Amino acid sequence: MRRLPKPRIAAVAVLLALVLGPAPDPSAQVPKPDALKLYREGRYEESRVQCLTEISQDSANIEAYVVLGWSLVALGRYADAEIYARKAYEEVRKDPRVMETLGEASFFLGKNDQALRWFQAYITALPEGSRVASSYQYMGEIYIRTSRWGHADIALRTALQFEPSNARWWARLGYAREMGGDLRFALEAYDAALKINPGLTDAQLGRERVSKRIR
Repeated sequence: MRRLPKPRIAAVAVLLALVLGPAPDPSAQVPKPDALKLYREGRYEESRVQCLTEISQDSANIEAYVVLGWSLVALGRYADAEIYARKAYEEVRKDPRVMETLGEASFFLGKNDQALRWFQAYITALPEGSRVASSYQYMGEIYIRTSRWGHADIALRTALQFEPSNARWWARLGYAREMGGDLRFALEAYDAALKINPGLTDAQLGRERVSKRIR
């Protein structure tokens, strides 16, 4: 049997390497799931599980705690969100994002005064934060709950400075003004809501009520 010359053997080896590609690296790891990406995709339960896994590996992982809090709130698990956020706040770091989660969890648990304190702390610590607008909106809702109409007006107007095209918030501002007796300003707010979303039922009904009272 004839043997291939060494140069030809080398050429064949190079060709095979190009065709087959590099040998798999047994040490290569499969990329781990991204908890924040899962949260942004609306896969809240998967995000929750991934965050807990990361926390079990590193109990000081504040990013995992932050996303865990968001996921738990999105899942409606407000008591759990409060527990984990408080643990992060007290044992890891007083992160403003954790303060905001504590505000939301407290809001949905009906802890109005506590929620207000957390939202105010978040806004003070991170005035340009991505959840400042919603924090003011939650504060406005708390003031509506507690019949503090003037405070609700201020909080909701501030929220709308950040998101002026939010029809629902305009309708809630109209309601706060209506309940506080500021009927003409209530009508303006309801009109603003309907200009953005003509089919918004709360704004339609509110405008009808106020129009009858003004006549």
